Amino acid sequence: MRTLCASTLIGEFFIIGFAGLVAMKDPDLSTGTVWTVCGVAMFLSVVLCGVITRPGGVALGWAFQIALVASGVFVPMMFFMGAVFAVLWWASVHFGRKVDEAKARFAAGVDQPDAA
Repeated sequence: MRTLCASTLIGEFFIIGFAGLVAMKDPDLSTGTVWTVCGVAMFLSVVLCGVITRPGGVALGWAFQIALVASGVFVPMMFFMGAVFAVLWWASVHFGRKVDEAKARFAAGVDQPDAA
């Protein structure tokens, strides 16, 4: 699960950076504010990669997805991109857990045929 979720979060790192470039074009937003918010969000995406397997890590990831969708208030395309990454997040968690379960069964020898 960690690999899939981390891949999604790193993709979000880049999307947040590109959204910051778009947000700079808004005359109502100061450049300092845009890059402070984007910098914090980019930092959090990298930190979440490291805490995803800890208790509450997936829940924090979901909160991050909600924040990413909500950022569409400032950059409307982020409604779409946030939704796409929320679906990718769900898939990463769902299929990542299935892969982890399969690895555990394989390590326990359940999936291995008898050598007789």
